[in-house]
Amino acid sequence: MFSRVYSGAINGIDAYRIEVEVDCSGGMGQINIVGLPDAAVKESQERVRSAIRACEFLMPSAKKWIVNLAPADVRKEGPFLDLPIAIGILSASGHIASQQLANYWMLGELGLDGSVRSVSGVLPTAMACKASGVTNIIVPEANAPEAALLDGINVYAVSHLKQVFNILTRENSVNPFYSNSRELFRRSSEALTQTLDFADVKGQPKAKKALMISAAGKHNVIMVGPPGAGKSMLAQRLPTIMPPLEFDEALELTKLYSVAGQLKDKGGIVAQRPFRAPHHSASLAGLLGGGAWPRPGEISLSHMGILFLDELTEFSRAHLESLRQPLETGEVTISRAQQTLTYPAGFLLIGACNPCPCGFKYDGNHRCTCTEYQANKYWSRLSGPILDRIDLHVPVRRPSHEELISLSSSTSTELMKLKVMRAVEMQKQRFPSGSFIFNSQLNQKQLRKYCVLDAESKEGLSSAAQRLSLSARGYDRILRIARTIADLDGSDLIMKSHLMEAISFRTGEMIKCA
Repeated sequence: MFSRVYSGAINGIDAYRIEVEVDCSGGMGQINIVGLPDAAVKESQERVRSAIRACEFLMPSAKKWIVNLAPADVRKEGPFLDLPIAIGILSASGHIASQQLANYWMLGELGLDGSVRSVSGVLPTAMACKASGVTNIIVPEANAPEAALLDGINVYAVSHLKQVFNILTRENSVNPFYSNSRELFRRSSEALTQTLDFADVKGQPKAKKALMISAAGKHNVIMVGPPGAGKSMLAQRLPTIMPPLEFDEALELTKLYSVAGQLKDKGGIVAQRPFRAPHHSASLAGLLGGGAWPRPGEISLSHMGILFLDELTEFSRAHLESLRQPLETGEVTISRAQQTLTYPAGFLLIGACNPCPCGFKYDGNHRCTCTEYQANKYWSRLSGPILDRIDLHVPVRRPSHEELISLSSSTSTELMKLKVMRAVEMQKQRFPSGSFIFNSQLNQKQLRKYCVLDAESKEGLSSAAQRLSLSARGYDRILRIARTIADLDGSDLIMKSHLMEAISFRTGEMIKCA
C-alpha cells in the first residue's frame, strides 16, 4: 500500500516542501530510504522501527518498505523526518487513512520509546507550510511556541507518537496549541532586565558619544586604547541604548535562530537585539557560516544586533577581509559545489584593540616596548578597505586617578537611550510611507536630499577630504555621521559643528575645518 506525508526541510534560512512517499512491497522486512538522505536520516529507520513497536503497532512481517524523500535531487539532513516516515509507514500499513495526511505537515525526531523530541528549523517550516496552503502542522511540544508565532495556522504540539496517531484518526481529540504571539513578544521584551549601565564606566565622554552615534545611526565603530581603558565595558553596554526590536524584526531573528538551533532558553522568540563576541581563534566557517552541514555563522547570528570583535588585530587578515562584502550588503553568500546559500548579516560591527602589541603606545603612564616594525606588523592585519568601512575611529584613553575615585555619576544609560530614541524617531519621520532605514544605510539619492550642506560646510568638507585623502566611500560616511550627530542634537540642518565632529571621528582628533 502507498502513502504520502508532507514535511519541510531547510535551505539557507527558508524551508521547502518535502514529500515522504512510503510503499510496502514483498521483501525481507527492512526499511530503505532513498532521495539523498544523510547519515542521520538513514539511521532513522532504526528509531522509527523501535518507536512503532513501542506504540504496540504491528508492522507487517516480511515486507520491504521503500521511503522516498522528494525532491530526490536535494540532500536531506538531520533527524526531523523521523516522525513523517513513521506516520507514512503506519498509513501504508492501514492504521491511518491516507486521505487525512494531505491536510497536515509534520516534523520531529523520535526516541526509541516513541517520544517526540525537538528539532531545529520549525518556524521557517511552519512558514512554508502556511505558504503552501496547508493550515495544520504537527510539531514537537518543545517547538510549539515558535511555530505558534504565525497567525492563520493550527499548531499541534505532541510529545509522543501515539498523540500524532490520535490527531490523524480521531477528530478533535487534540486541541491546537494557542499562543498570542504579539503578547508573548511584549512579555518577553518587558522581562528583559538591564544590569549594565554606562554610568559604571568612568570618564570616556568621547567614546560614549561615539556609541550614541553608533546606536542612533547604525555606524560601525573601532575603539583603540591601552589595556584596562574600558573598551570592552563600553561595547557590552551598547545594546542597552539601541532601539528595541519591532515584532517583525523579532520574527525574522527567531527564524534565523531556529535554523541555527539556538532558540533554547529564549521563550520561543528572540526579543532582544543579539550581542555576539566570537573569540579571535574562531574558524572562518564559524564566523561567516557554512561547514559540512551549512549553518549561520556569528555574523548572521548578530543580524540586527552587535558583532563585537575584541582584540580586533588578533583576528587573521583572511577573517577580517571576509567581512568586507557583508559590511556593504548586509548578507553573506556561502557557495558550495552543489548549492549556494545566502544568510542575512545586517550587523553593527564594534571592534576594540590596543594601539600596539604591548598596548602602551601613546600611554603616558607606561613605556611602550614595541619596535616600529612590530607596531606596523600588528596593524597590518587591518587593511585600508576594512578601516574605510568602519565609520567611527575612537581613541580610548586610560581614565585618570581623579575620574576613578570620583563619586560623581557619569552619563547614564537612561539618558543616552533617551537621546538615541529621539534621533531614531527623526529618521523614521523621513520615511513615513516606506520602510525605515538608519542613516548609515542612506543611498546617494537620499544623501543629496537629507544631507544638505551650506557653502561654508561644503568648503570645510572639501578641505578635509583633500587633507585626509578621503575615498568616495569615506566622504559619504562623513556625511552620514554628520546627519546622525545633527539628529542627536534635534537639528534638521547639518551645522558646521556637526560636520567637524563627524570628521574628528574619522581621524581620531578634532579637525578644524578651514
